[in-house]
Amino acid sequence: MKNFINFTKRFLIVVILFSFFVFISAISYVNAVSEDIASSVFRLHVIANSDSDEDQSLKYKVRDSVLEYMNEIAKDCTSKEEVITLANEYQDEFKRIAKQVIQENGYNYDVTISIGNFEFPTKTYGDISLPAGNYDALRIEIGEAKGQNWWCVMFPPLCFVDVSSGVVPDESKEIMQENLGEEEYSIISDNESGDIQFKFSLIEFFKNISFAKN
Repeated sequence: MKNFINFTKRFLIVVILFSFFVFISAISYVNAVSEDIASSVFRLHVIANSDSDEDQSLKYKVRDSVLEYMNEIAKDCTSKEEVITLANEYQDEFKRIAKQVIQENGYNYDVTISIGNFEFPTKTYGDISLPAGNYDALRIEIGEAKGQNWWCVMFPPLCFVDVSSGVVPDESKEIMQENLGEEEYSIISDNESGDIQFKFSLIEFFKNISFAKN
């Protein structure tokens, strides 16, 4: 009986240590993959003044004007760093464009432009899915910025993806693939493999725990 109790204790210790090892390994994997994905992506985040239909409509008009301008000045960019450099350089112009759209639509809201690292939920763009996490982004806050927000990926260029079609242009995929490792790219682009889906779910699980703590 004593030998059985000792064996059980040892077995439980091994199980606990193994579980701890698996948990730590999973966290390390999630952090490494998430950081690699985030390091290759620059996003746009637009927050409306309120949830009224008028303010939400205005948000999209500001978005369209900013994206049109950004697409023009960043059309030859091949890396996230280049896009961020341009975004920093043209912050005042983004603000001018946003305020012009607001005033043309009969409002007098102020606009706050910032470039930083922000939390984002899971988001799907056509057949590309980005897991929840912290991403570098250009944030545009309209007025009191208490309304629903809108986000997309400025680099690689996914902002103009027709989500209803479920397809991201090959050019955008090529840029993303060039800036990501094979493992990371498969995680955000392969929606059919059970193994890849498990990895994506694993990232989501640990990121949601992290957000809950914050």
